[in-house]
Amino acid sequence: MVTNFSRIFKFAVNDFSRNKGISLAAIFVLVVTIMLVTWLFFFHGISKFLISQVQDRIDITAYFKDDAQEQDILGVKEEILKLSPDIKAVEYVSKERAMLAFNEKHKDNAVLAKALEEVGTNPFLPSLNITTNGDPVQFAEVSNVLQTANFSKFIDKVDFSQKKDTIEKVFSITSNINTFGLILGIILVILAILVVFNTIKLAVDSSKDEISTMRIVGATDWFIRGPFIIQGAIYGFIAFVICFLISAVSAYFLSPKISAVLPGFNTFDYFLSNIWILVLIQLAFGAGVGIISSFIVVRKYLDV
Repeated sequence: MVTNFSRIFKFAVNDFSRNKGISLAAIFVLVVTIMLVTWLFFFHGISKFLISQVQDRIDITAYFKDDAQEQDILGVKEEILKLSPDIKAVEYVSKERAMLAFNEKHKDNAVLAKALEEVGTNPFLPSLNITTNGDPVQFAEVSNVLQTANFSKFIDKVDFSQKKDTIEKVFSITSNINTFGLILGIILVILAILVVFNTIKLAVDSSKDEISTMRIVGATDWFIRGPFIIQGAIYGFIAFVICFLISAVSAYFLSPKISAVLPGFNTFDYFLSNIWILVLIQLAFGAGVGIISSFIVVRKYLDV
């Protein structure tokens, strides 16, 4: 068994060295294919980050009555957090904080500043800003709960009805982005696999006479397949090493540029935090496609 494997491995290495041009072409195509899958992986990370950033800015606000006590408002906040695991955050904004935020936002608007001065008192209501992990249905559920008798004695209004259309549009767009990315990824991966398959087919075709001779003299199917399957694994492993190095270097040097466009997202940190997943994807895809393609292509030469 060990002797047979040693001979098969030796044949694989010899074929790999003898057909340097085809071997390099197969590795090059695998590198392109794996890098395509890798950039789809990074694209998924970036799109997920963007979607989370947009969703974090989508909230509904419950405005409390002017005479509501802070302890009652904080009590409502605690009750809301217990309502559902889909509630991500509930932020309390006091009257004073709301006024400070308004003044900061409109500090260059003399008309608004004058109007606020003429009012003479703080016209803002204390509020709770509520963010969820889910879709518009969950916002609607929270809004409905806030308008029940337990909360209505404290709450003046909930602005879900005004934000409903915007919330639905945002979640529709993010859902479409995910669907588009998935479909595009599947199409590109299928095309890439076809290209790899045909390139490895050329490598196997160059040895078709040798395969036929081995088959005629009684070599077993696995003894014939073995060298080509190992060659496919070698192609995939070399391509994986190249792609891993390219990914690491690209993520490091592109990180400052992407962070400038997408503050809060660091490609190198994303690479490091997902390094084992990326290794698994690249290695499994490279070696897997190489081995499976070799296995399938050799089959047609076994019927001699």
